[in-house]
Amino acid sequence: MDAQTQEQHEHRARAKARPEKVGQVEAIEGWLREAAAAILTDYRGLTVGEIGTLRAKLREAGAEYRVVKNTLLQRAAAALGIAGLDSYLEGPTAVAISRDDPVAPAKALQEFIRQMRKLEVKGALVEGRVLDAEQVKNLADLPGKAQMRARVLGTLQGPAFGLVGVLSALPRNLVYALDQIRKQKEPG
Repeated sequence: MDAQTQEQHEHRARAKARPEKVGQVEAIEGWLREAAAAILTDYRGLTVGEIGTLRAKLREAGAEYRVVKNTLLQRAAAALGIAGLDSYLEGPTAVAISRDDPVAPAKALQEFIRQMRKLEVKGALVEGRVLDAEQVKNLADLPGKAQMRARVLGTLQGPAFGLVGVLSALPRNLVYALDQIRKQKEPG
């Protein structure tokens, strides 16, 4: 085959596959755009059952787990202007995607790694920033959004409860003082 014929053949092959690939890239773009966290993993060595177990754990953490083709993920990231993921796109890749809490899926993945010792975190995209595997591990050590909200609420409620105590003590003390005055004035 001469060079021109080869080029025409490759062009026809791209044209046939393109609509499907374009749709897949657009879907991945949507995941990345909406994600608070997209954690890239190498799932080599996991059985189908273990992947199912991992998916269930991630679902509990509010995340999805999807196997992706590196080239499609690379194209989606490039289309969104995300730089720095390319070095993590080697070998088989699956992505844990969370729309709300970036910490919860990181915790679930680290827990799974401790138990199974098979999965490897490659890197992540967290709220627009690319993180390496060590940074994802550190992320898993942080309190999740639910824990942080509870802490903030507790911190805010502490002074409010104190204020309520002080305000309710004032009338109680006034009543006590008036009762003491009344007792002093009564003939004995």
